[in-house]
Amino acid sequence: MNRTLSVIIPVFNEEESIHPLINRLNKSITNLKDKDIIADYEIIFISDGSTDKSEEIIKKEIKNDNHIKLIVFRANFGKSRALEAGFKLAKGDIIITMDADLQDDPKEISRFIAKIDEGYDLVSGWKYNRLDPLEKRLPSKLFNWVTSKFSGIKIHDFNCGFKAYRKEVAKSISVYGEFHRYIPVLAKRNGFKVTEITVEHHKREYGKSKFGFERYLRGIYDAVSAWFLLKYYERPMYFFGKIGIILAFVGGLICTYLTILWFQGQSIGARPLLLLGVMLVLIGAQFISLGLLANIIVDKSKEKAEDGLYIKEIEGRE
Repeated sequence: MNRTLSVIIPVFNEEESIHPLINRLNKSITNLKDKDIIADYEIIFISDGSTDKSEEIIKKEIKNDNHIKLIVFRANFGKSRALEAGFKLAKGDIIITMDADLQDDPKEISRFIAKIDEGYDLVSGWKYNRLDPLEKRLPSKLFNWVTSKFSGIKIHDFNCGFKAYRKEVAKSISVYGEFHRYIPVLAKRNGFKVTEITVEHHKREYGKSKFGFERYLRGIYDAVSAWFLLKYYERPMYFFGKIGIILAFVGGLICTYLTILWFQGQSIGARPLLLLGVMLVLIGAQFISLGLLANIIVDKSKEKAEDGLYIKEIEGRE
């Protein structure tokens, strides 16, 4: 088997977890190589503005292991930007994303690859027996239920960072804001086949969770954006144009009614209904124009953001 594997790991202040994580990864991946499941691999760490010794530890590991790479951000730009940078650098035929806190178990990678081999393009992990505090699990359950209803994708854990992708999936999606939570939605929008598997979940061994409830408040806005992208990304005129036509039609009916009254000799100049009719026609025309402009933007601006805006350095073999 000549295919290669890329493992992408965002890092923010996980100095105690780095070394044991690399040891566990190398053990699992060596087993994959021995079974001829993969031919070669790379491990890409993205330091998302870490202020502890995480970068220093990874750089020491790079000197001893040429499979490891490090992307260093200038500041903390968030998990979505970290994954975006990792996707751009990754060269593997199969790409694994996972967290650096040792809660994801590298031995599950073989199961992810087996599911990919069944014909799926993206396999998302489901932390079925999740060992996080209740205040973290309850908002997550609500988030996953709402997202599943919005998107029509029947998976249980959109927010699980443990995922496997065919290279084509990772290279085709643009991740920003809190959109790392909606990667299955973005993949489905692009026509890829999505599924999930249950994965073993461990308690955090070191450090503290970066979770905060405000992340779910921000996620509400991104949920609406993800729904819009799923339905209207390639055809925004269908959304804005529909609203515009309805408003303009109602406004036109009002103006027609008032015009008939005017021909019958009634005064309509001071009637609030006249102002409403004219406003609806104008607003409807604006929505239709907005839809046309959105179509032009979609056609002309599908390029992703440049890495140089947030990457400070990259280390590791080419």
